Amino acid sequence: MGSERPYDLLATEQRNDRARGLDQMDIPEILATIAREDALVPRAVAAQAPSIARAVELVVARLRRGGRLLFAGAGTSGRLGVIEAAECPPTFGTPPELVQAVIAGGSKAVFRSVEGAEDDPRAGARAARRLRATDVLVGIAASGVTPYVQGALAQARRRKAGTVLVTCNRAGVPQDCADVVIAPATGPEVVTGSTRLKAGTATKLVLNMLTVATMVRLGKVYENLMVDLQQKSTKLKARARRIVRTVTGVDEADADRALAAAGGQAKTAIVMIRHGCSRRHAEALLAKHGGSLRKALEVPCRFRSIDVPARGASPGKA
Repeated sequence: MGSERPYDLLATEQRNDRARGLDQMDIPEILATIAREDALVPRAVAAQAPSIARAVELVVARLRRGGRLLFAGAGTSGRLGVIEAAECPPTFGTPPELVQAVIAGGSKAVFRSVEGAEDDPRAGARAARRLRATDVLVGIAASGVTPYVQGALAQARRRKAGTVLVTCNRAGVPQDCADVVIAPATGPEVVTGSTRLKAGTATKLVLNMLTVATMVRLGKVYENLMVDLQQKSTKLKARARRIVRTVTGVDEADADRALAAAGGQAKTAIVMIRHGCSRRHAEALLAKHGGSLRKALEVPCRFRSIDVPARGASPGKA
């Protein structure tokens, strides 16, 4: 595509007939109009489930080979990528380098708009230059044709990395720009062209699905519990205790004792309690099963230890 891009033809740039009288509405009418438009988003995202599933399969396969996940975007799209990357370590216990994000204009653009940064495909290419064949780049662009994102995707393809594009405009997007294209059709915005609205909401939902499903497949979730969470706050410490108690049936004191013996790792503490083994043996069992708590709990453990007596423990659910 040339330097003049057909932005006028993009669905997200069209006027929304249902919101043409926005400036003449009273406040309840404005809010009702926004709410009606927002209600269309979940259906548009759900329609993309097959594409999202393909993206998850791609990411899981690469991460299992030692790869990394990189989000790249500009403006609102870039900030959503930054949020998603920042949330993975506390929620899933991932190292900071596993899920990363880059944004057009650099870190300062997270807090203040850097106009024109999105128009530089070379900057996008530079941001992706360290990618390896085991990595995955997820380009995020409501328009689908943001030069920064297209530059990053092109660089990722050159480096044989996996590529995914999350956009709200399928028409006009090059067919070969990514291995997987996820394109919820959110349509025109309430405020014309303001893609922080429906497009932003849809993008956040897609990214939620992508990271959560990936982490579930990587064994970071047991049942629906975030067993690899990092205890970085009072709230998360309480949640870790609650998770250990929920899975094992022990009382609060025993859960705290097990967590302390396990170095604060809920998953390890659960294995120690359920198998009556030491931290070292629990960690070895988890490592043997790729970090899967379910698999570690399903197999018999021949190691026994008095490190964590399971006083008051119940078998729990495996």
